[in-house]
Amino acid sequence: MRNTNGRPVAVVIGATSKWQSDGRNTRLAHGRALDDSHLPVGARWGVGGAIAQKFAQKGCFVVLTTRSAANAEGLAAAIREQRGECTTVELDLSSQASIAAAFATIRQDAGEPEILIYNAGYLEGRDLPPGQELLEYIPVEMFDTAHHIASRGPFLVAKEVLPAMRQKGNGSFFFSNNSKSLRGKKRMTGESLYYPRVMMRALAQVLTEEYSEHGVHVANVVIDGTIDSPGTRALPKAQNRPELLINPVKIAEAFWYLHTQDRSCWTHELQLTPYATAPSY
Repeated sequence: MRNTNGRPVAVVIGATSKWQSDGRNTRLAHGRALDDSHLPVGARWGVGGAIAQKFAQKGCFVVLTTRSAANAEGLAAAIREQRGECTTVELDLSSQASIAAAFATIRQDAGEPEILIYNAGYLEGRDLPPGQELLEYIPVEMFDTAHHIASRGPFLVAKEVLPAMRQKGNGSFFFSNNSKSLRGKKRMTGESLYYPRVMMRALAQVLTEEYSEHGVHVANVVIDGTIDSPGTRALPKAQNRPELLINPVKIAEAFWYLHTQDRSCWTHELQLTPYATAPSY
């Protein structure tokens, strides 16, 4: 689908979720795909899906990026049922050629992005068995994947979109990050290899220093908790304590709030924590 109505273009990198009903983490944790028909539509595709729906509802032409277009079929259908406009573009963050090709397609079919939300996630590290938390057990290839998605990927994406935003004098470039970006911590069994996300936070700080004066709003959003989705809602800890889950629709509202802030008082880091837990630091 092309942006024939000239709507502002919002690109969501990682629009689908590894915890959606048939996501990689969902299958890893539960051994099968799950039924998500009982979940609100805003929670079925995690943060990326909720953000995509929110920005489409607000009149943006949303570009959904995912490694496989089939992953976003349900989300795209939901956006169109809500009378929003969107398109899906395949993008592999481990490949510079794939990133360049994806943004060439985006510029051709949608236009120059005015909003970029970098929401890419990964599960590398979760499949290591218990007792293998230490660095010595982590394969280099596993670290490379984490580095590609948490550091090298956003660097390459920024190079694709920031020049046009700078020349135009406005734009929003937001990172969807997590609490492991705040400081290095031991990798716990069952968690991803998340500490490269410290570099993502550092990149957000650098880009804030470099591009704010050119009218580009850069922000790092620390999502400090477990996000509600089909796969996470079915976990024992969420079944026992549902108050620990963060509503992705409310996370999406926070991103829209950032985008609509007056430039006289921009926020450059936002931390979102459920009321039932102490904030990470």
